[in-house]
Amino acid sequence: MGKRIAIIQGHPDGARGHLCHALAQTYASGAKTAGHDVREIAVSTLDFPVLRSKAEFETGALPQSLVASQAAIGQADHLLIVYPLWLGTMPALLKAFMEQVFRPGFAFQLGEPGRLWKRPLKGKSARIIVTMGMPVFFYRWYFGAHGLKSLERSILGFAGIGPIRESLFGTIEQASEAKRQAWLATLRRLGADAA
Repeated sequence: MGKRIAIIQGHPDGARGHLCHALAQTYASGAKTAGHDVREIAVSTLDFPVLRSKAEFETGALPQSLVASQAAIGQADHLLIVYPLWLGTMPALLKAFMEQVFRPGFAFQLGEPGRLWKRPLKGKSARIIVTMGMPVFFYRWYFGAHGLKSLERSILGFAGIGPIRESLFGTIEQASEAKRQAWLATLRRLGADAA
């Protein structure tokens, strides 16, 4: 039986000619061919405000434009999050989306004082795909992959999502066509495996 997969396309440019789009589309194609149910969320097409206070985050209403996205994430067995590396982390639009969607009551529930929080999204798995201009080893070694680790630990892991796997693609501007085709073949296989 197939899995329910939510693909979060985090590239802030709605023009679909970027490597992030090709990777996500290929993953989706592989997943659909293998019988998985795929829901695609293109963050660049959504109109929503940026959260500006603790009160908005904790008790404000989820914008109507994000209700379907939150439902798709809540129903999914597996999440695929795709974004380009901007200033060492995810683009601001994707972070704003995460802040809106991963709210208290959905992504976590605070327990009684002195007790741990509850994790309603526990049991879901995730894969994060990041494209970047620099070599991947340099991002990991020099920058410590802090932006990626923040997403893994402070958002997904905090909500109970795991295991979390990652696929990083570096020096993308210099990549040969053969290299790009190899990346796409990998994503097709991962989609088929819902991994």
